[in-house]
Amino acid sequence: MLCGIDEAGRGCLAGPLVVAGAVLKEPIFGLNDSKLLSEKERERLFEILQTTSEHKIVFCDNSMVDKKGLSACLKYAIETIKTHFNGCDILMDGNCTFGVEGITTMVKADAKVPEVSAASILAKVSRDRYMKEMAKIYPLYGFEGHKGYGSAYHVKAIKAHGYCALHRTSFRIKALHQPSLF
Repeated sequence: MLCGIDEAGRGCLAGPLVVAGAVLKEPIFGLNDSKLLSEKERERLFEILQTTSEHKIVFCDNSMVDKKGLSACLKYAIETIKTHFNGCDILMDGNCTFGVEGITTMVKADAKVPEVSAASILAKVSRDRYMKEMAKIYPLYGFEGHKGYGSAYHVKAIKAHGYCALHRTSFRIKALHQPSLF
């Protein structure tokens, strides 16, 4: 049995890193890298995956990312998923195991291997839903739109309002530290 692993939110300025592992109970039509699917299609597939896969979703909040770093958070999440799916072969999208023994990696596995595609969708939709909820608590930042990524709107909001409790303060944002040309 194969467990696919993928993550969402690695490069965000705010919010959690979310890592998902998925084992499919049956074939699912339409799986692909979550970044290649529309939000509507991701949401549809997420609902199907809730009942047609065994899965584990691990959230590493922004304070954990700041304190331990991305690599340590990824290692923790992968080990948690590996333990949950004890006895399964593990395939992770990318080219790094983050020091976790007994897993295999494959670049672009999220677009090639259904179990990894499923994990990609589970991680992305879980994270996006979380950020939409946080947008209600922190309305000045537009999290419902950019989901915490470094869009021009998001950087402008940080300049105007400073960081909120969701921001990864260990991430250096070049646009905030460069002298203005005007």
